[in-house]
Amino acid sequence: MPSSSRLALVLFASLLGATACNAKASPAAAVPAPVLDAPRAAAAGQQTAVVSGGCFWGVQAVFQHVKGVISATSGYSGGSAKTAAYEIVSTGETGHAESVQIVYDPSQITYGELLRVFFFVAHDPTQLNRQGPDEGTQYRSSIFYRNDEQKRIAEAYIAQLDKAKVFPRPIVTQVVPLQAFYPAEAYHQNYAALHPDQPYIVFNDAPKVAHLRRQFPDLYTGK
Repeated sequence: MPSSSRLALVLFASLLGATACNAKASPAAAVPAPVLDAPRAAAAGQQTAVVSGGCFWGVQAVFQHVKGVISATSGYSGGSAKTAAYEIVSTGETGHAESVQIVYDPSQITYGELLRVFFFVAHDPTQLNRQGPDEGTQYRSSIFYRNDEQKRIAEAYIAQLDKAKVFPRPIVTQVVPLQAFYPAEAYHQNYAALHPDQPYIVFNDAPKVAHLRRQFPDLYTGK
């Protein structure tokens, strides 16, 4: 985030050869589609998903380039309204996670396909309470489900991936009910697009968008 200490940490990590915090699936493993998924809708509409997986700048940037996504908003989930502010969330003591609310058209992309991008592009689901240079419970991997269908799809996909040993370590992603989503401050919105030369974006987030284009060309949009 925009603090000098965070920027210094990012630059130090990059000098040590750190890479963007994409999921490190086995190179030999395919990227399996969810066996259990919602059916593709027959008509255009809007549905919502909320996930967290590290700094919301990068997660938002990835989903802004996914076909069928209408909007992606950075924000906070897991805590109360009175603590939904960046400086407080950054303490790691609010229960909030930096999250992204995704509004999508279910006639163009399914909930399971969004989770596929979440696990294989947006973050590393095997890192506990951290992503890349960012550490703390506010950077935890979580899926905040809105209904029973989302819960079933998320839990089934995690079990499927763990059983297939797609990742070298077990998935630590929490699947929890969504209580509320609070949009982050205006300066956090569209941060990667507005600050493409910022070192944190260059080293951590731009590679995720490039990975999306390579890994899922059928889901990538250059918008």
